[in-house]
Amino acid sequence: MRYLEEFSDPDLAGKLLDEIHAATTRPWAMMEVCGGQTHSIIRHGIDQLLPEGVEMIHGPGCPVCVTPLEIIDRALAIAARPGVIFCSFGDMLRVPGSGQDLFAVKSAGGDVRVVYSPLDALRLARENPDREVVFFGIGFETTAPANAMAVHQARRLGVRNFSLLVSHVLVPPAMAAIMESPTCRVQAFLAAGHVCSVMGTAEYPPLAERYEVPIVVTGFEPLDILEGIRQTIVQLETGRHEVSNAYPRAVREEGNLPAIAMLRDVFEVTDRTWRGIGEIPLSGWRLAPKYKEFDAELRFDVSAIRTAESALCRSGEVLQGLIKPHECAAFGAQCTPRNPLGATMVSAEGACAAYYTYRRLELVDTK
Repeated sequence: MRYLEEFSDPDLAGKLLDEIHAATTRPWAMMEVCGGQTHSIIRHGIDQLLPEGVEMIHGPGCPVCVTPLEIIDRALAIAARPGVIFCSFGDMLRVPGSGQDLFAVKSAGGDVRVVYSPLDALRLARENPDREVVFFGIGFETTAPANAMAVHQARRLGVRNFSLLVSHVLVPPAMAAIMESPTCRVQAFLAAGHVCSVMGTAEYPPLAERYEVPIVVTGFEPLDILEGIRQTIVQLETGRHEVSNAYPRAVREEGNLPAIAMLRDVFEVTDRTWRGIGEIPLSGWRLAPKYKEFDAELRFDVSAIRTAESALCRSGEVLQGLIKPHECAAFGAQCTPRNPLGATMVSAEGACAAYYTYRRLELVDTK
């Protein structure tokens, strides 16, 4: 608890807010990339304490939320097959596909199991050689190294009944896509600290230079976020567009070199579809050719599954920062955590879930 309290100190938070107010002379709009940062901002009311005109735009950094609907439906099709043990982290079980979710498959008799590591799924494969064991490998660069290690180990140990359903996406191409959108209002980014703890910061200076936006790597506790905002405001006010590391206790410029080496061995870069956003070139990973035999999409021949999003759900606009969650007509009515239309309402990092949980249910003038 000491370290949580240390980065939630109200006196230090007040001082940082005073510095932010003193440095701000005009309106600014910055995007926090990560859904974990969004939840912290909304939970602590940070956005309501900022100077008038300083807007936090919620970005697409929720791994569950951006997993495309067609991948969810492919997961459901695999999980429903006899002889399959389908393994996932718990946050994927209630994410709606086009007709049901993994909980529904489990209640209908599918062998769907929550695990805490992809290596747990690999262990299940070794213990059940007569069953096919599939792990649902989603997320950003943060979760990818462990998934890569599981596939690497399966190949090394000769475990042929293990496979990975891959839906990994990469943050920097998404930031570039946001900046190139004709509707973009983003003037700066708070970059995701956990992604940078793996990959380092080398990919960000070209983005800052190309789009002339400050990029500040930021953590997730209130003081982390406030310091990130402070550094961002200082850059904006002085006309600079640099990469700054406001999370040095976890992030180094070079990143985690063994993890990066594992990623480069197991995966290769590919185009990826982001739920509610569409295809972003070179924005994800797939298994490299020497690991193709562990690709669940190929093993179960589900690549042809295509689906359409709910016409009521505007989560794609939420993920792009075009609207706030409560500006969607379905928010809190047809769409709730018990009956979600989209992943942004059910995910622990989804912006819609944050707004619903912390009672941001309508537009309120907080200034």
